[in-house]
Amino acid sequence: MPPDKKINRNANSNGYRRRAGLIPPLKLWWRGKPSPTRVAPTEIKLGKIMKRVCASMLSLLSVLMMSSGSHAREFPVLEGPYLGQTPPGLTPEVFAPGIISTEGWEYGVAFTPDMKEIYFIREVEVEGNLKQEFVVFQNKNNRWRETVLGPRVGQPTFSPDGKIMHLGRRYKERTRDGWSERKNLGGPFEDIRIMRMTSSSKKTYYFDEVGSDDGDSVLRYSRLVDGKREAPNPLSKEINTGKYNAHPFIAPDGSYLIWDGQRDSVVRNADLFISFRQQDGSWGEAIKMGAAINTEASEFAASVTPDGKYLFFNRNMGPDNTDTFWVDAQIIETLRPKP
Repeated sequence: MPPDKKINRNANSNGYRRRAGLIPPLKLWWRGKPSPTRVAPTEIKLGKIMKRVCASMLSLLSVLMMSSGSHAREFPVLEGPYLGQTPPGLTPEVFAPGIISTEGWEYGVAFTPDMKEIYFIREVEVEGNLKQEFVVFQNKNNRWRETVLGPRVGQPTFSPDGKIMHLGRRYKERTRDGWSERKNLGGPFEDIRIMRMTSSSKKTYYFDEVGSDDGDSVLRYSRLVDGKREAPNPLSKEINTGKYNAHPFIAPDGSYLIWDGQRDSVVRNADLFISFRQQDGSWGEAIKMGAAINTEASEFAASVTPDGKYLFFNRNMGPDNTDTFWVDAQIIETLRPKP
């Protein structure tokens, strides 16, 4: 199974926790009773007001109980691009240590095309259970602020025009007020357990699937032809060789594809690969992305920032510890075959 982490959602659902006694049932704070005496209209009106107030308080209490532990943390003032972090060179460095990269599990940093929002997934412990939550940093007035949006809903990536947030086989559309509710891609995509989907400027989708424990997974693409979405097709053998192929990232102009997988190794260890588009439109041989990026640990889920400046990826740092790394995107050009 690809190295992005799964959790038992049923075991972390509020319903399960309430049945197990981890969340106490809500008690009514006010209960009207018939009175043998006549009640003045003013008292009736006051009672109705108290009902509404108590109902609101119960609703708020319920939300707080369900989201316990899922709140934004306090940071020093974060200003400037990339959370104010010092950019790396051609040697990968941990991104935003103590802010995004911690001693826990964080995954899938994704920037919106305007570079003003950073989305990712992290794991937290709530009432003795591990829970994955969806987090965003937003830059407003040149200051970054963190918001926990809710439970994990997929692996976020963005269309080059910023209008679509891809979440596997689901998506959201950008609206004036933020993002729409989740929608389904439908059709043939519903039969594929997609983990990560990215798209090019021509709206061609590139995506993976969960696959089997033996590493039998296929990377696919789907073009938009004359306004109609074609059925998914597997990528060529240059891409779909080896095991555990997952988490594809397509360059906006479609000139290269980055993914992670396992080749020529008996040890379960994901490495990053890149393939460059050839002049005839085919894909070149897969190139392992070098010792500066690939280590004895697992590297996976790479992407290039929308401004084209930095390559981001995840690295397994130990049990239950995955960090986000970044490196100058010029490292991609050092791998491009010379004509």
